[in-house]
Amino acid sequence: MKISNETKVGILAAITIAILIIGYNFLKGNDIFVSENEFYAKYDKVDGLAVSKPVLVNGYQIGRVSALTLLENGQILAQFKIKPQYEVPKNTIARLESTDLLGSKAVVFDLGNSLQYAIDGDTLNANVQANLMEQVEPVQKKAQQIVSKMDSVLSSVNMILNPDFQRNINKSFASIANTLQTLESTSKTVDGAVGIQAKRIDVILANAESISNNLKNNNQKINEMVGNFNSFSSQMASTNIKATIDNANKAVTELQAAVNKVNQGTGSIALLLNDDKLYNNLNKSAKDLDELMLDVKANPKRYVSFSVFGGRKD
Repeated sequence: MKISNETKVGILAAITIAILIIGYNFLKGNDIFVSENEFYAKYDKVDGLAVSKPVLVNGYQIGRVSALTLLENGQILAQFKIKPQYEVPKNTIARLESTDLLGSKAVVFDLGNSLQYAIDGDTLNANVQANLMEQVEPVQKKAQQIVSKMDSVLSSVNMILNPDFQRNINKSFASIANTLQTLESTSKTVDGAVGIQAKRIDVILANAESISNNLKNNNQKINEMVGNFNSFSSQMASTNIKATIDNANKAVTELQAAVNKVNQGTGSIALLLNDDKLYNNLNKSAKDLDELMLDVKANPKRYVSFSVFGGRKD
């Protein structure tokens, strides 16, 4: 049987189209000869995730991302095709994870422990892990801080290695050594002075203790003395000292007035003191009285005569 050219062209075209379809699906990771389970997960963002990216479990690929669809609420619905021989627990988490520093993503299944398994068409829980650049960024900041500190340290080291700075450091250490020696000498001097004066200090403390004991032992007597002094002070306060002083001042004033009168010739006493005639008469009378008394003493019978019987002799 002879096949026409048209038939040959048709068959060749069909084979070519089939090969193209199979090749396209192969490149996308689809296996058209095997029935796969489809699962879904919703993400807020899928930076770096694309169709045909692998679905991994502990680093082993069990499927691929078959489609990405933008939903009305802004989330992205990811479709996964998983080989049917792999069972996925219902509480498995489809975690979006970075695979390199360029931001490429893959979906990693964190298999749950549920005894129920997801069936074709189920939506799994989703989680997004920070990409490697986001994880490296804090480390990068810390590294920058460390580099900055190291630069400061190196600057300080360079300053220390400077000859002028080293000479200054040596001078400083020498000054510190001299200061320590001076302090040591001063400390020895102070220790010697304290040792010399220790006995005197002991004597002073002993005397102070003795005084304190005496005060303590004579506390009652001191209290009595203070009480007596208070009593004496109260008595002195209660006496009419002011009135006595006022009377004395009055008497002195009156005496002064009398003396003034005498000096001025006023009064009998002033006449006796100041009248010469009266003085002479009194003096003469005293002299006559004195002579009379002498005569009476010498001649008593002349003036007095006594009789036993009361008679008088002429």
